[in-house]
Amino acid sequence: MNTAREMGVLAKEASRKLACASPKAKYVFLQNMARLLNDRKKDILAANKKDIEEATSIGMDKPRLDRLTLTPAIIQDMHKACLHVADMPDPIGAMERQWQQPNGILVGKMCIPLGVICMIYEARPNVTVDAAILCLKAGNAVILRGGSEALNSNRALAALLREALASANLPENAVQLVQSTDHAIVPQLCKLDEYIDVIIPRGGEGLVRIVTEAATMPVLKHYKGVCHAFVDESADLDMALDIVYNGKVQRPGVCNALECLLVHEKVARDFLPMVAEKLGCAGVEFRADEASLPLLGEHARALHSDDLGMEFHDLVLAVCVVKDLDEALAHIAKYNSNHTDIIVTNDYANATRFVREADASMVGVNVSTRFNDGGQLGLGAEIGISTSKLHAYGPMGVTELTTTKFVVTGQGQVRD
Repeated sequence: MNTAREMGVLAKEASRKLACASPKAKYVFLQNMARLLNDRKKDILAANKKDIEEATSIGMDKPRLDRLTLTPAIIQDMHKACLHVADMPDPIGAMERQWQQPNGILVGKMCIPLGVICMIYEARPNVTVDAAILCLKAGNAVILRGGSEALNSNRALAALLREALASANLPENAVQLVQSTDHAIVPQLCKLDEYIDVIIPRGGEGLVRIVTEAATMPVLKHYKGVCHAFVDESADLDMALDIVYNGKVQRPGVCNALECLLVHEKVARDFLPMVAEKLGCAGVEFRADEASLPLLGEHARALHSDDLGMEFHDLVLAVCVVKDLDEALAHIAKYNSNHTDIIVTNDYANATRFVREADASMVGVNVSTRFNDGGQLGLGAEIGISTSKLHAYGPMGVTELTTTKFVVTGQGQVRD
């Protein structure tokens, strides 16, 4: 088992080779990985079963078990992601733009890899594949440190990634999985700025803060997903109900799940009983403000101040009645986490204003918060959703895992 520093050395060496790998080699790797996911599906599910059994035995809660679980459908999604990323244009080496200076030199910006990316994440083993294929497509080596609860699943998937790399004549050490479950390995990785160019934590707020405070290299992060929906007075209430239901109920444990519903006071009396009936039957508990509490029935209890700005990771929804768009935007500005905020409206002016003023990595009009996802937005997959604005904001796909360098061509010019 390699130490953190040894992994850094190997990753740096692999990144230099990968940076000049041909688009064809990366295409072959991704095609082979897609095939291996299908061919070894039983092995992957068997490894995941071990993780599920161990997690269940220690009393892991249902939302975390959901994130830990691999199914044939999820493996098929990983297979499709490999094929989708394979077919995407290779950005490396492309000239972003060029211009000529008065002295005749030609200046351009070329797309290049970031270098070595360290990914630290919890629970969801499909992140192992999503992160690796995006990093590699963008010419980056990656060090993967998944949660101890998913170690068997991650080992199985990382072994397939390395096998696919070797079959494409690419360096196997472009993907390395940290095998140690010792928590001390995380601060060690965070200090390897000599080898690691960017670190990306993906998990609970506690993990993200630990990595952010310890890291000596840039961090691409999101702390939590406190996603809001505002149902405006002009909204189609049936459509709004479907959007709210999908956002809260489909997968309550993920970061783009709806956590707070804001309803215009002019439609609250009609809309909130609809919400109570449909979401209440699905097991949702409402944390309701004074105006919404009598409209939400037996599944509601009084809102506590701590419920606002909370990422519940469960079938729990904060609900507030607001006077107008101004009040909705003020609430979002105070309590959101810059992740996802949406408006349901038929008022073009209100939609336009919401899109401009709501500060989130994805703002939506008449769509579910669940669409803030790399695959859903056409990125093929995502390595995470950045809620910090430097370098990337929102789902990070291939393009977000690159940077640029200046390329200057002349005919012997020297500076006066």
